[in-house]
Amino acid sequence: MKVLKFGSASIATADKLRTVASIVSKEQGNIIVLSSMRGTAEALAEISDYLYRKNQEGAVEIINKLEKQYMDLVISLFDRDGIKSLAIELISSKFNYIRTFTKDLFTLFEERVVMAQGELISSELFYLYMQDRKVNAVLIPALDFMRTDKNAAPDPVYIKDKLLALLEASKDADVYITQGYICRNAYGEIDDLRKGGSDFSASLIGVAVDAKEVQIWADVYSMQNNDPRYVKGTTPIRQLNFDEAAELAYFGSKILHPSSILPAKLADIPVRLKNTEFPESAGTLISNTTEVNVIKAVGARDNITAIKIKSGRMLLAHGFLRRVTEVFENYQTSIDMLATSEIGVSLTIDDNRNLQAIVDDLKKYGTVSVDPDMVIVSVIGDLESEDSGIAVDIMGSMNEIPVRMLSYGGSKYNFSFLIHKKDKEKTLQILNDKLFN
Repeated sequence: MKVLKFGSASIATADKLRTVASIVSKEQGNIIVLSSMRGTAEALAEISDYLYRKNQEGAVEIINKLEKQYMDLVISLFDRDGIKSLAIELISSKFNYIRTFTKDLFTLFEERVVMAQGELISSELFYLYMQDRKVNAVLIPALDFMRTDKNAAPDPVYIKDKLLALLEASKDADVYITQGYICRNAYGEIDDLRKGGSDFSASLIGVAVDAKEVQIWADVYSMQNNDPRYVKGTTPIRQLNFDEAAELAYFGSKILHPSSILPAKLADIPVRLKNTEFPESAGTLISNTTEVNVIKAVGARDNITAIKIKSGRMLLAHGFLRRVTEVFENYQTSIDMLATSEIGVSLTIDDNRNLQAIVDDLKKYGTVSVDPDMVIVSVIGDLESEDSGIAVDIMGSMNEIPVRMLSYGGSKYNFSFLIHKKDKEKTLQILNDKLFN
């Protein structure tokens, strides 16, 4: 059994839904996890915002507009009149339900109920479409098995017990359809899984059923070994270690959120990134397997600020570094890179919201200088082997670029440089030419 998750963009139109139906019909017995359709979550959030502000007319206007979009989709998607009537009835019922929330008092609980309608509509609509194609599909509501505990963390024992029972009750189905992102909390209320929710749902479901593979389907061509917006000659990455994928996610790959596939990593279930536009392509396989001494990718993160604290008092001063890092902790600002010497500390942040307050506090400990508009460029792969010569190759590639800071050794999968923004494109192309070509 495999778990196939399709994101909002993959089910955005009638044609895309047909493509997804063709993909999932090729193998029997898999679980299909669906996000809301593209634009729906944003529209539902806008409806909720109007209702919080007690502007019922504004909310109803958005509700009517969204309902019409779905009605147009139904007319375009379905062929058989009987199923089409059921789909029209479904859409009408869902949006009439949403209209019941257009009243004076609108709470957080009600907002979550409204937001959950996106996944419920897409999955129930897709279920009807599979029936239209005469596929033996079964709809398994996520609200019947996906639950979080009192700490808002998933309850894996509950999820597994309930899900397996639901699958057993319909064990002859060709395909099982459920929702991503939504769940119930420990009190039985409708809730959600927060960031990376639909991918997280797929990962949790994969662990619960001991899936052969979890597939994350999007409308982009897997992960590239460099940024094609700036670099000529990029290629898809065929295989990644989970930790390498996490490093890439930090450096701009938005295909998945690292925490969303953590359950699959811990259960040693591979995750494959696939493209709905090219379903026959192998995509990118993410697993616990590491290709030794292989550089996988180069990534870049923009809008980095470098901060340097210089102090003659730092020499042999016990606790100096702790006091510096506590300043950033007080403002809930993460440090990305850090380098120390006998008289100073250099570090980087990517969140400038509290920059001035941080600088003011750091001035208690020394002279502070700030360099904005910096970029972190990172080489990602298996860099641990001492005799591989990879570190030498990387450093040799950078001899034309002024490097402000570097970080090596903190992770076996990451060699990072801090450079000026003006040197970004040149740096990415040089590294691509020297390391991959």
